[in-house]
Parts: sequence; C-alpha cells; structure tokens
Amino acid sequence: MDKFIKIANEEALNGALANDGGPFGAVITKDGEVISRGHNEVLKTNDPTAHAEMVAIRRAAQALGSYDLSGCEIHSSCEPCPMCLSAIYWSRISTVYFGCTKEDAAAIGFDDNAIYEYIKNPAQFQSELRLVPTDREACLKTFEQWLTKQDKVIY
Repeated sequence: MDKFIKIANEEALNGALANDGGPFGAVITKDGEVISRGHNEVLKTNDPTAHAEMVAIRRAAQALGSYDLSGCEIHSSCEPCPMCLSAIYWSRISTVYFGCTKEDAAAIGFDDNAIYEYIKNPAQFQSELRLVPTDREACLKTFEQWLTKQDKVIY
C-alpha cells in the first residue's frame, strides 16, 4: 500500500471511530514529506465543509504560511467530492492520489451525484436549490473599486 494513502486511510478510520464524521482521510505532501493530515470532522465541528481534504488543505496552508500549495500533492482515502476538488484546484495542488472512488462513497451513503448533475444542468434543479440574482449593480460597484485598488493581490 502507498505509504501516504495508508496514512490517509488511518486518518479516515480514526476519525470515523471517534465519530468525528464520515470515513475519509487526507494527507498533503511536498517533496515526499508530510505537510499536513486530516480526517472528516463534519460532526465534530458542526461544519459541513470540514471534509478531510478541506481540513488537510487548511492545515497545510497554515503550516506553509501560504494559500498557494503549488508543488504539493494530496493523498485521499477517497476520490474528492466536488467541493474538495474545487478547493484542491484553487489551492494549486498538482496531483491527487485516491483510494476509494466516488461510486464506493455513494454505496455507503455519501452520494455526490446530485451535485455533478446540478453542474451539468442547473435549471433542472431549480426546485431544490434556487439561485436568485439580485442587486447586481450595487455589487458591481465593489468589483469596480477592486479593479482600481492599487495594492490588491490577485490569487
């Protein structure tokens, strides 16, 4: 077994046995060294975004003192959900290694298929999740101020 997936899998088991959340674990490495690790803490923290990958990303960013995790890799006990995949993308992690698949996760009650379907066809899901545009002009003014801000940092 890959040594980093083994650590991620141990995180998953320990978190699940502690009732911190679902059976998911993740490890972030850079140059072959562990930078951070985490497991699902949704129940422990009452935070629906506290997936293993999110916890590990937050800890890696703190450890490295940067939001930019370029050069890092993530090793997850399961294929990342859409939220985690987005966070991995935004943090610039270069490679994702995973054990179980999204289909394996669905088989134990963690089914993200509705999100994938929503992305394909948002109009189909208007009754379940409403996206309502409002006050665009006022919000655009903030964007305009951002454009002229001299000391902004683009990330």
